[in-house]
This record gives sequence, C-alpha cells and structure tokens, in this order.
Amino acid sequence: MVQSIIRLALPVPVRRYFDYLAPQEVDIAALIPGVRVKVSFQSRTLVGILLEVVEETSISLDKLKTAMEVLDTAPILTEEVIQLCHFAADYYHYSLGEVFASALPALLRKGKPTVTKMKSVNSVQTKDHSPVLNQAQQDAITAITDAKNIFQVFLLDGVTGSGKTEVYLRTIQEKLNDGKQVLMLVPEISLTPQTIERFRARFQEKIVALHSNLSERERLEAWLLAKSGEAKIVIGTRSAIFTPFANLGLIIVDEEHDTSFKQQDRFRYHARDLAIMRASINKIPIVLGSATPSLESLLNAKRKRYVYLSLPERAGVAQLPVYQILDLHRLPAEEGLSQALLDTMKMHLAAGNQVLLFLNRRGYAPVLYCKTCAWMAGCKRCATRLVYHRHPQRLQCHYCDAKSAIPTKCGECGSETLQAIGLGTQRLEETLAKHFSDVPIIRVDRDSTRKKGAMQDLLTQIHTQQKAILIGTQMLAKGHHFPHVTLVAVVDTDSGLFSADFRAAEQMGQLLVQVAGRAGRAEKPGTVVIQTRQPQHVLLQILIHQGYHAFAETLLKEREAAMLPPFAYFAVFRAESYTDEPAQYFLNSLKNSDEYSKAITLLGPVPALISKRKGLYCHHLLVRADKRSTLQQFLKKILEKIAESKKQSVKWILDVDPIEVG
Repeated sequence: MVQSIIRLALPVPVRRYFDYLAPQEVDIAALIPGVRVKVSFQSRTLVGILLEVVEETSISLDKLKTAMEVLDTAPILTEEVIQLCHFAADYYHYSLGEVFASALPALLRKGKPTVTKMKSVNSVQTKDHSPVLNQAQQDAITAITDAKNIFQVFLLDGVTGSGKTEVYLRTIQEKLNDGKQVLMLVPEISLTPQTIERFRARFQEKIVALHSNLSERERLEAWLLAKSGEAKIVIGTRSAIFTPFANLGLIIVDEEHDTSFKQQDRFRYHARDLAIMRASINKIPIVLGSATPSLESLLNAKRKRYVYLSLPERAGVAQLPVYQILDLHRLPAEEGLSQALLDTMKMHLAAGNQVLLFLNRRGYAPVLYCKTCAWMAGCKRCATRLVYHRHPQRLQCHYCDAKSAIPTKCGECGSETLQAIGLGTQRLEETLAKHFSDVPIIRVDRDSTRKKGAMQDLLTQIHTQQKAILIGTQMLAKGHHFPHVTLVAVVDTDSGLFSADFRAAEQMGQLLVQVAGRAGRAEKPGTVVIQTRQPQHVLLQILIHQGYHAFAETLLKEREAAMLPPFAYFAVFRAESYTDEPAQYFLNSLKNSDEYSKAITLLGPVPALISKRKGLYCHHLLVRADKRSTLQQFLKKILEKIAESKKQSVKWILDVDPIEVG
C-alpha cells in the first residue's frame, strides 16, 4: 500500500512547509486540509496543520518521516480563518505554522481533543433599560444594520460618553435577530468584565470571553462554543480575531485607535487591521469605534474608504468637561501636585464626588540617585534606569523585570546620600494620603492589578465609594464609566510632547482626551485639569481649544509633509546581539543589498531608544515606501536573500506597520 504524502504547516520560525508520509492506518479520505497532525520534528513532537495531500516532494521518499497521528476528523479551523491566517502570514512575513498556532487555544496546540468538559450555562439576564436614542445614534444604527451580507467598514466617531456602546448593543440585537453571531474586540483585559456585564444585562443569548487571563480549559471551552455557533457573542482581546464562528455577521472593534491591538512580540500583527480583512473575507460589516480615531482611520474615512458616522454629543444630559491648564513654571508643585490642583480636588471631594488623577508612570520613583556623585541605579541587562518601588520595597527594571534590593550605599562612591527622584503612582498615593487622610485612595496600575480578579475588585470599590481619589495609569483611562468622577487631573503632560517617536504626539492627544472623558459622564458637570510646563505648546492649545479633530488634522498635515504614515508605509528590521557589532553588521548587509531601489528608503541602522534590553544590544533599520505593494515586494526579496545566506549570529525580527519605530 502506497502511503500518501502530506504537506504541513508546523509551528516553527521557518517560512516553508514540511512534507511527511501519512500514518499507514489512516484512510486518505480522512486527510482533510485543516486537520491537526502530530509529527516528530528534530528532537521534538509538534502539532501542525494539514495543508494538502501532494503527489510529489523534493525530498527522497526513503528520507520522509511518517506522521505520528491525525488528531481530527474535521478541520479544526474554519475556511475563513484559514484564509485569514494565509493573509496574515504573507502580509507580516511570518511562518504560516506559527500563525496557525497563534489562532489555536493552547490545549489544541498541545494536541488535546476538541471536546468540551463544562456544561453550557445560559446567560442570566438582569433587566437593563434601553435609553432613548438621539438622532445621531439612530442614524448610525440604521446605517450599520442596513449593510446586510456585504463588506463595509464603518468608523463610529463619538465623543466620550456619546453612547457608542448603546449603538453597539442595538446593532448586535439586529444581527442576533437575523440568526448571526457577533465578535467584539476590546483593547484591554480590564475592559472585558464590564463589557460582558453590560451585554449580559441586555441579551439572553450565550456570551463568552476570550483573553489571556482565562485558564487554558476556559479558553478552549469559549473557543469551541463560538465554533459550534452556541455562543452568539464573543468579547475578546486581540487574539480573538482568529476565533472560528459558525455564522459570523458583525465585527466591532472598540477603541480602535488603541495601540494594545498591535502584538509587540513574536508574531507582530495588528488585530484591527486583521479584523477588517476578516470582515472582507466573510463579506460582513465591521464597526471601528473611538472617541479619538487613529490618523489611519480618519484618513480612510476622508478618502471615502470607510463610512463615517459621527456622535458629536454626549448621550442623555451629560455635558463635555471644561478644561483648565496649570502652568507648573508659575505654580510650583510639591511631589507632583500644585496647590491649585489640591484646592480644586478639595472642592470636588467636599461636594461628595470622586477625583481621578492620571499619571502614566508606575512604581514609586523612576530614578534612585546619589546626591554626592550623581550615580543612578541602572539595570545590568538593559540600558535603562531601575525604578524604585515601595510596595514591595525593591528596584525593578520595567523592561526585563529584573528585581534587586534597594541599596543603602551608592554603587559608585559608597556614600549614603541616595535619594528617590521623580514621581510614580505609588509616591503620588503616599503624598495624597498626607493631604486627604479621610478620603479612600484607590490606585489602579499593573502592580495593583497583578493578581487574578484584582482589577474587578478595584472597579467594584470605585463604583461603591461615593467619595474617593482614584490614581491610575492608562489602564484607568480607557473606556471605563465612572459616574461619580467630576474632576480628572493629568499630573504630567509633557513627556508625550517631546518624544523621539513620531507617533507620541498622537498617542498623547488620544490619552488626554480619553482620560478627560472619565469626567462628568452622568448628570454632574466635569472638569479636567492639565498640569504642564509647556502651556503654550501649539498641539496642546489646539487639542484643548479646538478639539481632537483639529488636533488630528494638524498632525495629518505634518505627517504628509514629512512623508510619514499614513502617507507612507513602514517596516522595521530589529536586530539583537550579545555584542554591539553583529547586529549592526547584519542590518548594514540588508541596507547594502542589490534589492535596494529608488522606490525604497532605508534609514539606519541606528541603536534602539533602549539600546540594550535583556542583555542584548538592539539596532533598527527602518524601511519606508510610498506604496504598500512596493514595500511588500521589497520585503519579500530581502527575506529570500536572508534565507539563502548562511545562518545569522543575531536574533532578528521584521515588524510590518510598526507602532513603535524607536
């Protein structure tokens, strides 16, 4: 009996497929593209995806290994997910096998069976009232629901508190009435529980979550419920874009501007962009929602590629907050807090309201400094300073996570004149406790939410305390509804105004508007106080006095003049080595390649903004092109050349459409 030759995609970082002989006992009819196959690969056992049965192979038949086992009787991934994975592998220039692995829950990657062990429980519905819609909300719902069985991208641009979620809920109901399923992507795990709670209060249908805080078993159960069609609504973070559905009818990407949708390690995809491609493959509408749309989405709407839907007013009786700038040159701040800000806080707290202070820097202080010789505690593995933490007491690197005890003497001169310099959320919390000893202080950052369930506990505390001070990083700025917050204060605005990253100003503006949007979301008016040493900065003035759209339009003109995205297309080769020279040499060899043409601009190589991370020296080579197709053609040729060359002594990755270029 002649064994069939099967071609597999394996989860290895090699951009090619692998041929094996099918297991002898397997009927050829069972060799269906999309099933999992267990194989021996070098010294490991891997689970790959069957692509096709072939008649010929470039490898001698006597050298072909026999696959160990076919694990499924039907394709594990749906046809549209397989198509999406092929697109993602081609566009981001990544191994198809590793893309497939990213699309599968961990238990399926390990070869576990596709059986469910938990009993399915229907959602418990608590009565949620449906608010009266304004005209803009009604127009948006009508436009989206009229797009039946066609691909269409809608940009839902609504000011904070404008009722975007209500538009989502009404649109989802229409899709459920048509027997369809819905996928909703959110940027942060912290937003998933409150979104699910809101949805379960409205819908009786089965709703599941997909995010990294679930156990492997919970994730598989949710995945299988979506694939079978039993789960009608899936709410998840970026990896949920690969979820298979029985009858997907709508995709929603909430806070579409958020950089959390870009995977920043290993397979570097952008979930928003793949969501648009998924909607195109499925021939269904997709809604991109934000109060601060990305420049890419605004330009696409301007060019009529997206249907633009505006929600210009807050829903109900809520009004947009009033801005106030505090000049720190004229108003000195003690531990980051000016007296004017403290007085404003006292006024709002005395009225029985909540105050939110935003500081995007966790820990106690960013630097431990010697007053005698100016030594600063640095990380041994990274070219960065160690952050001083009080709870628990330690120095910590926020890049490699190295931790050490706080020294009593200077590491350079041996003196005991060490001082914590700068402001982090822990220090801000300590300072506030001195001024407001009778007010509950709730800190929300990565340190305070590390334990499972901690974020939900803190949110519950916020919603049950009438009067409180909330301190948080950007985790607290995104999408949360805090009806008792009437004052939002941005403690330090300036870092986003003077960054080497060209996207920093856009992200600063988005973050400011988002955090400001936490104020005055109910019937009480809100105030936003911004502390800065640059009160006359042109972008800050435009943002506050003319609004986000004027701010975005200014940035778009700057980007067009400088030929930066979204008017050009970027990719970055990032190389790392244990000494400085190999990474530079590797990137220079790419720059000097014959494939380099006038249609491509190569900038660098240059050291990364953090020039050493985790013991490795980091260098970048930026690739710029005027057309996406030109960039893709160039990258394909370069990668072929790298594959043909001898094995590299450096670690390198390619990042297409990078969020960070520094």
